[in-house]
Amino acid sequence: MLQNLHVKNLALIDETEVEFSNGLNILTGETGAGKSIIIGSINLALGQRVPKEMLKENGEPALVELIFSVDDEKVREKLNELEIEAEDDMVILSRKISSGKAVARINGEAVSASVLKEVASLLIDIHGQHEHQSLLSKKKHLDILDAYAKQELGARKEMLSLAFGEYKKLKEEWNLSNMDAEERARELSFLEFEIKELEEAALKIGEDEELEEQFKRFSNGRKIMEAVGYAKEAVDGQGESASELIGRALREISSVSAYDKQVAELENQLMEIENLMHDFNHELSSYISDADFDEETFYQIEKRLDIINRMKSKYGNSIEVVLKVYEEKCERVAVLNDYDTYLGKLSVSLEAKEKEVKALCEEISQIRKKNAMSLCEAITQALQDLNFLDVKFTMEFGEPTGFSANGFDEPEFMISTNPGEPVKPLGKVASGGELSRIMLAIKTVMADADEIESLIFDEIDSGISGRTAQMVAEKMNVLGRNHQIICITHLPQIAAMADAHYLIEKKVENNETHSNIFKLNRDESVHELARMLGGVEITDAVVKNAQEMKELARMKK
Repeated sequence: MLQNLHVKNLALIDETEVEFSNGLNILTGETGAGKSIIIGSINLALGQRVPKEMLKENGEPALVELIFSVDDEKVREKLNELEIEAEDDMVILSRKISSGKAVARINGEAVSASVLKEVASLLIDIHGQHEHQSLLSKKKHLDILDAYAKQELGARKEMLSLAFGEYKKLKEEWNLSNMDAEERARELSFLEFEIKELEEAALKIGEDEELEEQFKRFSNGRKIMEAVGYAKEAVDGQGESASELIGRALREISSVSAYDKQVAELENQLMEIENLMHDFNHELSSYISDADFDEETFYQIEKRLDIINRMKSKYGNSIEVVLKVYEEKCERVAVLNDYDTYLGKLSVSLEAKEKEVKALCEEISQIRKKNAMSLCEAITQALQDLNFLDVKFTMEFGEPTGFSANGFDEPEFMISTNPGEPVKPLGKVASGGELSRIMLAIKTVMADADEIESLIFDEIDSGISGRTAQMVAEKMNVLGRNHQIICITHLPQIAAMADAHYLIEKKVENNETHSNIFKLNRDESVHELARMLGGVEITDAVVKNAQEMKELARMKK
């Protein structure tokens, strides 16, 4: 359940905080008061794109934070699979937008936008003002059906996706395999040339790195020897060298170390320094005597590096990749040398994989058809509750024309709203207001089949009024018994059903416009209902009507 919303520096909101309740939470307010900002801010916290117009012009960072309580054990298990732990049964989603960059966090830890969206999908579902238009797309119908049947479909759809990917690769290989004898001969000749070139190069893993290190050392040989020679002269040369000066210092300290413990400690330190200096001088001398910077060795290193880099440039960006390419070319030569056997095996594999994919598609289609019947029955009942009195709602499956990673079904919702009329596609029958109610019916059915506890409806009531509005209000009330509903509405019939009523208000102070949201008590809720009923002038009769509406709603609870 969404317990708390905190918004700071977003659009017309300086800072506001809302504590939501169980059941039906209703948000109302004048047109332009900022209702869309509240839904927009929640969308931002859930990982949606950040519209520039919602950010403050002064450049102050915007912050949106949502606090959810998680009681459902299945949801907690899914969160754990995403490595998200509900601390004290709480999950905090936040998003901070600063200088065009958005930082998402879950329980204080930074996460990617994709992880934020995945977690949010387990906690809340938002139905926007125009989402019902998506019902005009047949793909949306399949998505709804698959979401309804996901318990049965889940594992099989994963199997189909893997099998179809393998089938697609085999099909592509088959399409590329139709070559005549002359083409095979040309490819074989070219492959043999490349294999010979790679075999003569005789590449070894790690060889390039070792040679590059030697090349760097040889190409700077003169500079290295000059520096090393100067260091040798400074450390152990004739005259006032470092070794001579340290030795003299040690002799002086040793002559008086018996008289003072601290001086004796200094003597020990100098002795260690002298020993280190001797060791360093010995290793320096060995390096100078062993150094080999002859031109022939340098030439051979440079020549070998040229061969390696040419192979890497031609076949891959590393020796590992080049050797893998070599193996692939050898395998291809083996195929071309016994092409008929290869084609036979490929044909058998392709046929077997195609049968496997078709069988999975058939199985998935049967599951979909079975679930489509129960889904349409449930939606029909929900539509009748929303004043579609003589509605027929079905789902038709056309003849399969081909298969994909999602199967071969292209089902479509069909509806008839008048007695005696045949069912037709939604887009050819339903008006905007009817589509809105149909989407509400679908959301109601899907909510009962899902673990998502919190649902947000942004003006789901567009295009309806009168008795239909009352029935929508009663449906929202029923839905609110098992789910937390947050609903923005302009209809008093729905607002009267509120378990918690919030007013979004816009004020102008010091020539600046600000929006705020606060919870209404019963009397304030009645006054807001009266405003929604009466408009500019709120008479005693309008107030009485609002009180009666509120009381009737209470009796239906």
